[in-house]
Amino acid sequence: MQPRRPISRFAPSSLLRTLAALPLVLAASLAAAQQDPASFPLDSVGYLNEELPRMEAAIAARDRSFFHGAMARTVEFSERWGFKAQANPDLARYPMCTEAVMDYVVVGMCRLNPASDGCEPGLAPRFEANVQRCREVAARK
Repeated sequence: MQPRRPISRFAPSSLLRTLAALPLVLAASLAAAQQDPASFPLDSVGYLNEELPRMEAAIAARDRSFFHGAMARTVEFSERWGFKAQANPDLARYPMCTEAVMDYVVVGMCRLNPASDGCEPGLAPRFEANVQRCREVAARK
């Protein structure tokens, strides 16, 4: 019989359920974006370029606590831009960027624990494609 690992304070499946609610939280956001929507792809790429190496390090270190802060930073970023809310419908032109930002925390958690609820096989490839498309749009701006 294998020794049982201690249960963390925040089980991965409960974090994934919380992350699944993230779009609802974002949709409820009433933050009014005061920035030029055309700058959104470049800002999204900058955000992801900062976050993705941190996520990779957390995965390598098996550090689940990273994702709590990552989720908070993602909510803060989305509130600053007001995406997924009626506050900034101009961002609807950039779904590849909004989806990449929203999915990155879930993708990281799923890489850490692939058997968790909410980890679907198509999530990571869709995320990578959205990141790439967002980078392409940002490069044209």
